[in-house]
Amino acid sequence: MPTAPFPAPRAAAASSGPTVAIDIGGTKIAGALVHPDGTMTATTRRPTPRDVDADGVMAAVAEVVAELSESPLWASAGRCGIGSAGPVDASRGTVSPVNIGAWREFPVQERVVAELAAHGADLSTVLAGDGVAMTAAEHWLGAARGHANALCMVVSTGVGGGLILNNQLHPGPTGNAGHIGHISVAFDGEPCVCGSRGCVESIASGTAIARWALDQGWTPSDTGSDTGSGTGSAGAGGGDATAAGVAAAAAAGDPIALAAFDRAGRALAAAIAATATLVETDIAVIGGGVAAAGDTLFAPIRHHLAAYATLSFVKDIQVVPAVLGTHAGLIGAAAAATMLLPSSSS
Repeated sequence: MPTAPFPAPRAAAASSGPTVAIDIGGTKIAGALVHPDGTMTATTRRPTPRDVDADGVMAAVAEVVAELSESPLWASAGRCGIGSAGPVDASRGTVSPVNIGAWREFPVQERVVAELAAHGADLSTVLAGDGVAMTAAEHWLGAARGHANALCMVVSTGVGGGLILNNQLHPGPTGNAGHIGHISVAFDGEPCVCGSRGCVESIASGTAIARWALDQGWTPSDTGSDTGSGTGSAGAGGGDATAAGVAAAAAAGDPIALAAFDRAGRALAAAIAATATLVETDIAVIGGGVAAAGDTLFAPIRHHLAAYATLSFVKDIQVVPAVLGTHAGLIGAAAAATMLLPSSSS
């Protein structure tokens, strides 16, 4: 995380108080007070509860809010941002995270507002999907900083993303604008879980990369990497049958593994070029577990991008890795709230 202070996001509130940030994912629920210079205090986290009902999951969120409220800076907080795994519907304040089975159309925004109020904080609150939150974070403090028009992507178990247009976060009416994972890039491609066909996610997600490699006859090695996307499951022989294992095999020169990443890179390149052509973004920032493969992923993206981004106004688009890592969720939740909520001098 950057140590030097940075200016607050473009639509920052006039007050110098922190933003309450809550990051909800399938493995952890985190919270922090995020300050206008990007520093965080009072950070806390809980494991996301398993085998509980909706209220059981919400109880962990309530514990995070309660712990944040013990900070001496709590009373000066100016707003709240919630970043959550999706799908989200920001227009209704609801979430149905794929990896939190107890929450389906759960009114998380309303429930968080009630928890804030119970601890004396009557705060305007924004709900953002994790791809949108990551976009806000990378534009404020990360790899998209200084770019007025950017596409940011999370390539992991799924593929999500968000847009910065004219220096403004552009979440769309339901908070799903920039969801690049469900752009179709293969007219005759396989069916996607979303109901469409040939989507980026069905080709380039960590799950899809591992599945395709296994279908082509790739055999996980016992010496494969055990870090990265965390998708898939261990192979029968004890090797790493996830996208991280495929990446390790590709780095060692395995032809099927290389082909799997080349295929994923081509899908991502086509989607990046299509987005840039549509809204004139000049940078694509890619984070998520699969991006940890480094040049194994980025080299084929850049190679194929030359064949798709051919018009004069998109041919120079940059493709770079995200830099905020695990901090992106909390920083992004705060940045989204600061960019999307009206300014206040309270």
